[in-house]
Order: sequence, then structure tokens, then C-alpha cells
Amino acid sequence: MKTDSAPDAKAAAARTLVLASTSPYRRALLARLRYPFLTASPGLEEVPEEGESAVRMVTRLAQAKARALASRYPGAVIIGSDQVAVLDGVALGKPGTPERAERQLREASGRRLDFLTGLCVLDAASGAAATVCEPYAVHFRALSDAEITNYVRREQPYDCAGSFKSEGLGVALFEHMEGGDPTALIGLPLIQLTRLLRQFGIDVLAS
Repeated sequence: MKTDSAPDAKAAAARTLVLASTSPYRRALLARLRYPFLTASPGLEEVPEEGESAVRMVTRLAQAKARALASRYPGAVIIGSDQVAVLDGVALGKPGTPERAERQLREASGRRLDFLTGLCVLDAASGAAATVCEPYAVHFRALSDAEITNYVRREQPYDCAGSFKSEGLGVALFEHMEGGDPTALIGLPLIQLTRLLRQFGIDVLAS
């Protein structure tokens, strides 16, 4: 795995895979596929449009992130992804502070939190793209104030929408999870991704 740099931009022209994200969580997920890739920031402001649904927002932003890098990597296959957490129809942002993280978890206690992950795979050479939205749901058990405070203190999930890390201690907060691909919860649905990559000639299981 490489990070973006000036020399790597040339290498990307040789049909390289590029992740349009600097998220350490998405980088770690993509690294599971053991296929070499570059990472680069798309440099987009992630704001919803007026009246836009959550599904529409995440798919639009996933595609916009991928297309933002097309001119920089004209021969690459580019991956864009965006995610939103939704509680009772209201999108939750990243908490940023311990107080906001605790507030999000108190609101989610005993309830269902839906995650929608937009995924786009773009062939920069042709402009062809495939975009999907992968849903995943988390059902929280009833949490005490002490459990919430201790969890936030120990894991510090301030950069995570929903205020937990499912790949870590966050699993202790749940009754159960519901969906087809648990990696979608972390921000990059690998089952869908490998399917879309095959459409663009990248098979991670090929020798």
C-alpha cells in the first residue's frame, strides 16, 4: 500500500487502483484485498443538497470523490466511498468531542441505527462508473450512563459517525447487527467492491 506522492501519480497512469480517501479505516479495509493501491484526498466538501435523501447523498458523494481524481490519475480505476449514519431519519455526523459522542450513544441506546454506504468504482480512462448503496444496521442494547462514559473514554470514537468502532470494543454496545456485509459498517463494503472491481478488469484473486 502506498500513499499519494508526485512519483506515484505517474505510476497510476499504468492502470493502478486508487482509493479516493485518506481515511485510515478505509485504507485498512482495502489493504485486506492484498492488491496494490494508491490513496489520495479528493478534496471535496461533503455537504448534502437541499431536500436530498441519505441514499442519494452517499451515492452522489461517492461518485464525486472518484471523479475528482480522474484527471490526476487518467489511467486508473478509482474507488470513491461515502457513509452516513441515520437515526429516526436524522443523519448523524462525527461527534468530534467526548460530550457529543456520549450524547449520540445515549440517543441510540436501545434503538436501531442505520448506516448507508455509497460506493463508486470509476474507470478514469473511459469515464464509465458503477455506483451502489450498501445498507447495514446496528441494534443497540439498553446502555447505562456509566457504560457509555467508560466506552467513550476507552475507545475515543470521535471520528466515527455513530460514536463507536465496531471493529473494536464497540461490539459490546450491540444486541445484534443486520446486513449483508459487515465491512460496510466500517466504511468500505468489500463484498460489493470486489464485485464491482471485477467489472472493470481487476480480480483480486488472480495471480
